[in-house]
Amino acid sequence: MFQDRRTGAITVAQWPNLPLWLFLALTLATWIARGAEPAASWLAFAADLALGWWAIDELVRGVNPWRRLLGLATLIGLATLFVLRRAG
Repeated sequence: MFQDRRTGAITVAQWPNLPLWLFLALTLATWIARGAEPAASWLAFAADLALGWWAIDELVRGVNPWRRLLGLATLIGLATLFVLRRAG
């Protein structure tokens, strides 16, 4: 489950890649801009897109089944949040 398919090493976590860094930066910017609409909404939307980019990348190119499962779970979580936001 945690074995890297290229090297055989155990990989549970990795250093963040570009989409994850963008998500973290945009989430921080959203937090700083809270209450300043519409900027905060656009920053939150961009953060969700960056996290979706990361999740799809992990699902497609993850180094092991754990990373691919993590990408899938994140996509399901994002889809759930989208539905809940639309409903409420």
